Amino acid sequence: MELLEFEKPIAELQKELEALKKKSHSQNIDLSSEISGIEGKLVDTRRHIYENLSPWQRVQIARHTKRPFMLDYIARAFTDFTELHGDRIIGDDAAMPGGFATIDGQRCVILGHQKGRDLKENLKRNFGSAHPEGYRKALRLMELANKFSLPIITLIDTPGAFPGIGAEERNIAEAIARNLREMMVLNVPIIAVVLGEGGSGGALGIGVADRVLMMENAYYSVISPEGCAAILWKHRKHAPEAADAMKIAAPDLAKLGLIDGVIKEVPGGAHHDPDAAADALKQKISGELKELLKLSPKDLKAQRYQKFRKFGEWTEG
Repeated sequence: MELLEFEKPIAELQKELEALKKKSHSQNIDLSSEISGIEGKLVDTRRHIYENLSPWQRVQIARHTKRPFMLDYIARAFTDFTELHGDRIIGDDAAMPGGFATIDGQRCVILGHQKGRDLKENLKRNFGSAHPEGYRKALRLMELANKFSLPIITLIDTPGAFPGIGAEERNIAEAIARNLREMMVLNVPIIAVVLGEGGSGGALGIGVADRVLMMENAYYSVISPEGCAAILWKHRKHAPEAADAMKIAAPDLAKLGLIDGVIKEVPGGAHHDPDAAADALKQKISGELKELLKLSPKDLKAQRYQKFRKFGEWTEG
């Protein structure tokens, strides 16, 4: 598995432990005390690293190529997924799959960003950066959910909406803006989960929800740390400082009240145990859905409106 820079001390200890075990077995030498010492040191090192992750280290985990993507979570946490295609204007966008599914017995509409694991799939999925037709397809599916009184679940994982000339020609800004407006007045519950990257308007275009949740090692930001560093420090090497200053990690956003919950991951990130991550996501979504489904459409919309209106409020001491 691909190692991140800050995980190298763990890998070195694991290598040393394996070498000791191999030597003990091949040469019939009792190295139990040495092995026990390395094992204890490995546990302490792993705990110290994973319990003290910086925002930039969480960004690196969020971008890990083995991290579960949207369709991985659908396969593990949902059943009866039926994908629907096309925006009925331009075409289909593979970066924004969606359709009907069932979670814990509740029928719903699910949609979100999908990345690829290799170059061929990334080209198909446009690296998780949706075009205007992706956001228009998303709105079409959400309106379908509204028509049939089905809750909506969106899974966010994008560095941002596609910024190319073609996207501008087909009016990406209008497509996202329309989604922001229309999601605010839908009559059904909406739950958004940031799985990995939550970049700018590309994330917010399917992120206006009654409950906004984040995986523990995801990030949600108006700009990437590299983009912020390039603007403020004139060099991308300051991305770690930018990530810390922007408060883009899930724990910080939860403290600021900008998200409604954090979904725990196993130490090291969801890619170390995708099944456990999917189970945690399923349990959290199911619990939130049960509460939201008790509300009338009028109360649902009123709470959603107040939720977003209060962002940016502060008091002077």
